[in-house]
Amino acid sequence: MLFSSIPGLDEVKEKIINAVKSNHLAHALLFHGPEGSANLQMALALSTYLHCQNPGETDACGTCPSCQKMAKLVHPDMNFVMPAPGDEKEDDEKKKKVDFVASFRDFAINQPFGNISDWIYFNEIDKKQLNISKGSARNIMRTISLKSFEGGYKIMMIWGVEYMNTAAANALLKVLEEPPEKTLFLLLTSQPEQLLTTILSRTQKVMVRAFSDEEIKDHLVSEGMCSKEAAEQIAPLADGSMREAFRMIDQVQDENTLQVRDWYRDCFSLSISKLLSRADDFSKKDKEAQKSFLLTGMNVLREVMLSKSQLVSLMRSGAEERDFIEKLGVHVLDAEKIQDMYHQLNSSHYHLERNASSKILFTDLSFQLARILRRKTN
Repeated sequence: MLFSSIPGLDEVKEKIINAVKSNHLAHALLFHGPEGSANLQMALALSTYLHCQNPGETDACGTCPSCQKMAKLVHPDMNFVMPAPGDEKEDDEKKKKVDFVASFRDFAINQPFGNISDWIYFNEIDKKQLNISKGSARNIMRTISLKSFEGGYKIMMIWGVEYMNTAAANALLKVLEEPPEKTLFLLLTSQPEQLLTTILSRTQKVMVRAFSDEEIKDHLVSEGMCSKEAAEQIAPLADGSMREAFRMIDQVQDENTLQVRDWYRDCFSLSISKLLSRADDFSKKDKEAQKSFLLTGMNVLREVMLSKSQLVSLMRSGAEERDFIEKLGVHVLDAEKIQDMYHQLNSSHYHLERNASSKILFTDLSFQLARILRRKTN
């Protein structure tokens, strides 16, 4: 990964390179930015630059043996830690042996803008909550105690650091403050507010902002991913997220949208048996899938608003869902109902994040939406 392969963000790249050149690079960096930003790419580009045998003024050479290894993420001094399924108290040695590091290399290369939800589906992980355990912290300590294989920096990247449990975080506090010589910690998160203050205080912050509409548009066109006209429509809808822009280009039918359509219909008809059955199905999904489903419910409401406002050109729903969305807006929903439903979905998403019972939450939400949908339209 090279800095030149990252679209835009010139001011972030310049700040990082200047820190390297002036020898002001902290031993623990926290890369933070919204989902769909270049958090991961920026950290990997820095790692490539530090490992490069012939670095230039603004980037790694991309051709030396070290750069070639970094392109495949197999450099011996590049180490990765990421969230994995299992009980937070369960020792790593007792967990099912799965090579998540090899999987993460593949994930980082093929889905560099991916989020935790993408990671879960990439590995077909079951419903178990993800975490970075104390056992992982011990492995980190063992790894950084060894000498560098190639005599340069030994880099420890922790992706999704907000999933590190308290015991693991406390175990790493001292080494984050005083790591071995030429050891660099790269911590990556899209939710820095969830980190312990003791971790935050020991890192230098690198804010990786969301992409601008122009950066997204230029990247989509230059990579030949879509036409200029399509890019101009996609860029503002992506809202700074390259991940979302890619998703819209793929135009893959969203199964969640079809499920939300059927759910809203069951709510409107007040089919209690079906709603209770849906609550059972919802509770069996992993947390990220549950959150994604609720977000899709909010996106459907957004599409209804666009349809009612005759802003069809901004809609991104497929033909199969478009008829339902238009009928929902014409015959069932007014602006007040849309606002009330959105509030209920958003509130449920908030409580789900804070470990509310998913079955109880979804059951209550279904009846709240039924009440709103069946209310007389003004």
